[in-house]
Amino acid sequence: MDGDLVTIFESNVNTLNEMEAREIQAVLEASGIPSLLVGDPVLPNLGFAVRVAAERAEEARAVIAEALAGGTEAAEAGEKESEAGTGGNG
Repeated sequence: MDGDLVTIFESNVNTLNEMEAREIQAVLEASGIPSLLVGDPVLPNLGFAVRVAAERAEEARAVIAEALAGGTEAAEAGEKESEAGTGGNG
């Protein structure tokens, strides 16, 4: 990732902040958008952020919004596909 990075997600300071940020990062990576996780598991009270290249920020925000809109239903469908071996790369 060259150029300017912008923060497209910041977690609230709570016990799930690292997991939440990693999930956002995984959604972006699965969509082909490189991202950078910023935070320190040793100091989780400082929170975590996910950053992407400035030129991919709008695309990243759209991917996150789509994932959030899909919510539980999309997660359950993805899990069923995974269990059946019909989804993903494998």
